[in-house]
Amino acid sequence: MIGQWELATTERSKTCVLTLKPDAAPRGQKLELEPGCAAALPFTKDIAGWTVKGLDIVSLQSANGEAVIDFTEVESGIFEGLRQGEGVYILQNLAAARSLAKSMDQMIGDWAMVRGNGATICSLVLTNNDAGNDNFQVFVKPKCDSAIAAFAPSQWRLEHGQMMLMSDRGETWRFEADDNAQWRLVPDSANPLIMLRQ
Repeated sequence: MIGQWELATTERSKTCVLTLKPDAAPRGQKLELEPGCAAALPFTKDIAGWTVKGLDIVSLQSANGEAVIDFTEVESGIFEGLRQGEGVYILQNLAAARSLAKSMDQMIGDWAMVRGNGATICSLVLTNNDAGNDNFQVFVKPKCDSAIAAFAPSQWRLEHGQMMLMSDRGETWRFEADDNAQWRLVPDSANPLIMLRQ
């Protein structure tokens, strides 16, 4: 746990970099918060140290040892914590958080859906417009294949290395990146559906 971490809202609209240190503090261990933390996430001004409780709970504590927020690991290197009345916050390794932000930025823009034979069957735009629940808006351009038009994706997100397209009806299509810098619908089929950057 020692090192730099990013504390953020789930959609990463507000972030704070903190450094967990091995040095002992009056209660737990020391940490440093970047100067902008209190402005971005006001509750961080109460954080004075950190400790690990049990096997898997990372607690950011006040000077008197009370938990300001407790985090539980939800996947490797990613921790979630809840503050009543405020919502869920994410704590993750700074380098991993920054690479995720970079990969999100690389996804924004115009895409084509093509079949395995290279025929373009639909064009769409992935945006960074917030659609709620960590999703972003998708705009489908006119003249799409009937299967894509029927699916009518309206939102997208990256999750566990996959790109997910979702419809308003709750249907989800998952795409995985392949070696050719393109994304394939999974599970794969004899006539694959591929997303290509335009």
